[in-house]
Amino acid sequence: MNVKVTGRHMDLTDALRNYIHSGLRKVETHFDRLMDADVVLDVQKHRHIAEVNLHANGVRIHGKEASSDMYASVDAVFAKLEKQIRKHKERINRHQPRTAREERDYAHAIISVNPDNGQELEAEAPYRPREIHREKLPMKPMNVEEAVLQLELVDDPFLVFSNADTSRVNVLYSRDDGTYGLIEPQF
Repeated sequence: MNVKVTGRHMDLTDALRNYIHSGLRKVETHFDRLMDADVVLDVQKHRHIAEVNLHANGVRIHGKEASSDMYASVDAVFAKLEKQIRKHKERINRHQPRTAREERDYAHAIISVNPDNGQELEAEAPYRPREIHREKLPMKPMNVEEAVLQLELVDDPFLVFSNADTSRVNVLYSRDDGTYGLIEPQF
């Protein structure tokens, strides 16, 4: 298990690190493959915020909680993660198992464009978009129901996945009215 603990505006004590590691060991028992965990602890005035991102078995799970005590925040975020993991496992167990397929990697990039502001760009220097964030994630083939489950587990507004039924890349996004939209490519 790879664990990265970061403290913002606070000093991390060994007791707090050990407390986090013991909580992660309890969560790790739910997964059969190795797990990566990113833990961010933050203090803002009187709020103690604990945020955990787990990457295990091709699933990303996110939890964030705040309280007046850091240990209470850590307990609350681990309780939230346990609930999400149980919900995920129950949904998986209700589905028929599929044959194993290759996991595909895809590159995800967000590119920013500088506004023109009514000024013309210089002719000597051609404009190039600036890459501000890039991540590579394993693209596990899944059907739409599994993609909805995955989108509910993370706080992202959309999910790019390989549709197991059509073998094409699809985008699932959450709408303001509580429903989901699916974008399928047409060639």
